[in-house]
Amino acid sequence: MFGKRSDGKKIKTIDPYFKLIPHIMFERHDASNSMNLKVNCETLDSYIAKKRKEKISINYMHIVIASIVRIFALKPQLNRFVMNGRLYKRNKIYVSFSVKRRLKEEAEETAIKLEFEGTENIFEIKEMVDESIRSVCLKHEDNSADKTAKVFSFMPNFLLKYSVRFCKFLDRHNLLPKSIIKASPFHTSCFLTNLKSIHMNYIYHHLYNFGTTGMFVSMGKEALEPNVNEEGEIVPAKIMNMGIVADERLCDGFYHANSLRLFKKIVENPEVLEEKLEKINQDID
Repeated sequence: MFGKRSDGKKIKTIDPYFKLIPHIMFERHDASNSMNLKVNCETLDSYIAKKRKEKISINYMHIVIASIVRIFALKPQLNRFVMNGRLYKRNKIYVSFSVKRRLKEEAEETAIKLEFEGTENIFEIKEMVDESIRSVCLKHEDNSADKTAKVFSFMPNFLLKYSVRFCKFLDRHNLLPKSIIKASPFHTSCFLTNLKSIHMNYIYHHLYNFGTTGMFVSMGKEALEPNVNEEGEIVPAKIMNMGIVADERLCDGFYHANSLRLFKKIVENPEVLEEKLEKINQDID
């Protein structure tokens, strides 16, 4: 209450326009901007093959998640969120993603949320991602999100409806318990969906009005597309299209554009992710 939350700190020094805009676009779906990001897979494939020779198994998802963590560390304004018309900076960097326990239609799906300091390199992030997937897919362990969802699922429908609405009310007024915020995959910096893994093209996924998700990244399957090389020739290239939906209330368009250009550069040059950051850039107070 009164602007204090367990997952973020209210930003007081802010441009008047950005203080006003959350009251004009109150819901997250009102403020969602979508863009398509084309990633040339040539350098990714070369990097993955190089690491394979070193007995290190890196895949596209590892690279994308590590790039998301890095861009949020370098561009802290992306790691903001709006709640009840107020702008907050998040305490940590979080990435959420969904996982099928088995690749079958009837298999259960679960959501994983990982917490990062922002200084991690790609190898540390790979281990965190792999271990989290192993725990839910191989060890069949329920994470905190699963346990919370099961508690709500035991309620009759009329009670469930009002319980979720009550949670939204508590969240809006900064009264939602820290344990629920920590467990919720919707209280995250970025939500990732890897449609490439099921051979689907990218989508523009909506931002959830529940929680604090400020960006949604969708990885699509690769395809050959015309590409202009360094000699100015049009040649076929293996391209992975990504759909990105972002909350425009967090920062201005110039900052967003520069951030996404840098994100594309990092994804296409994964070697830079091998170095740990000494420290992350800090948002304004």
